Amino acid sequence: MASLGMYGPFKLDNETIGLQVTKTSAGNYAFGRKGEKGTFLVNYIGRSDSDVAERLRSWIGKTRSPLFKYSYASSAKAAFEKECVNYHDFGPPGNDVHPARPDGTTWKCPRCDIFG
Repeated sequence: MASLGMYGPFKLDNETIGLQVTKTSAGNYAFGRKGEKGTFLVNYIGRSDSDVAERLRSWIGKTRSPLFKYSYASSAKAAFEKECVNYHDFGPPGNDVHPARPDGTTWKCPRCDIFG
């Protein structure tokens, strides 16, 4: 079974983000809710290339998903690759398109050849 490899779930609000996401770092996140059996149901996968806490804060009030999970990444490239893997593993309904690579990079998705 696929795993997000993230901490959480936590309530998506300023206080919780401040308490839980304590490093300024590239990272990944997922929004979702708890299902009937208590499992985390992924609705959206995302990333930040520089500050995952800041990116999470930018979503407050803009998503219907009340919970988030997150993880830190060692680099923007690592965050991009993990976002791709999570996108392919979970097929989140809130993601309309494949994750984009950062401008100016030629990074490839580790799961598909979308970037040729």
